[in-house]
Amino acid sequence: MKRSRYSALGATLFATALLATACGNGGGNDAGSTGGEAVEIGITQIVSHPSLDAAREGFKKALAENGYTEGENVTYDEQNAQGDQATATSIAGKFNTDQKDLVLAIATPTAQAAAQAITNSPILITAVTDPVAAGLVDSLEAPGGNVTGTSDLNPVEEQLGLLKEIAPEAKTVGIVYSSGEVNSQVQVDLAKEAAEKLGLELREATVSNSSEVQQAAQSLDVDAFYVPTDNNVVSSLASLIGVAESKKIPVIASDAASVEGGAVATEGINYEDLGYQTGLMAVKVLNGEDPASMPIETASELEVVVNPAAAERMGIEIPQSVLDSADRVIE
Repeated sequence: MKRSRYSALGATLFATALLATACGNGGGNDAGSTGGEAVEIGITQIVSHPSLDAAREGFKKALAENGYTEGENVTYDEQNAQGDQATATSIAGKFNTDQKDLVLAIATPTAQAAAQAITNSPILITAVTDPVAAGLVDSLEAPGGNVTGTSDLNPVEEQLGLLKEIAPEAKTVGIVYSSGEVNSQVQVDLAKEAAEKLGLELREATVSNSSEVQQAAQSLDVDAFYVPTDNNVVSSLASLIGVAESKKIPVIASDAASVEGGAVATEGINYEDLGYQTGLMAVKVLNGEDPASMPIETASELEVVVNPAAAERMGIEIPQSVLDSADRVIE
């Protein structure tokens, strides 16, 4: 069954700081409060990969279910930086010039670009691991500026614990991550702590772009891979999966979309739900609430997702106990 976020996160950065909300309907907010003019929302995304795309669609779904119909009373200007920080900065500057009614920034690099450039529009962030460390908000409880939204901090210890359940003989775990992404460094630090508790040795390789992921993965002599929510790595997941299949070692992911894409398992966030939750917050902002006083939120539930076919390609078998406890089994 799905597991409560509170019990799953344990002693992490957010254990005492965040207020979680369920991903249901936000209570029938009235889009008519916009005064008849179409709301203009800018969406900036660092790169395309299934998790970030799902967050974007979840956001738009929440707006639609609360009276904002695309092409009628809301328009979306959707931009993708294709992994380039300079492009993300340019997009943010254009949104500021256009004076969008609201901006959605998906992932830490684009959120940072938006926060630095946009002064005259509220900014909703999602898929950001640590908004404080990224310099986006003053605190989780009281952001203090024009930025609020949702964090995707992962239950890293639980995810590595799942690896131990699936591959109990594993002693070394490889993690490939972007040296320039604050969100990735936060997860690596958490992974180091978790690995020590679980008796695992963490081995690292860094990349600066997605084209380096395959070589970085090949350089690691490990018993398993752990994939954080790193934008360069997840956007090039297929190359890392290919390395794992050739080495016959499992890949544990941080999100369900990566399991759908060929990783063995995760206990993680549903990004469509997280985006939906962010959309509900956006509705409140459009109806007059101040982002400065809206706490950063996290997903209220985590889901265990497993992919037996992927496990077979990596030469392992998922234990029946894990299959029985899974929320979803990818066929």
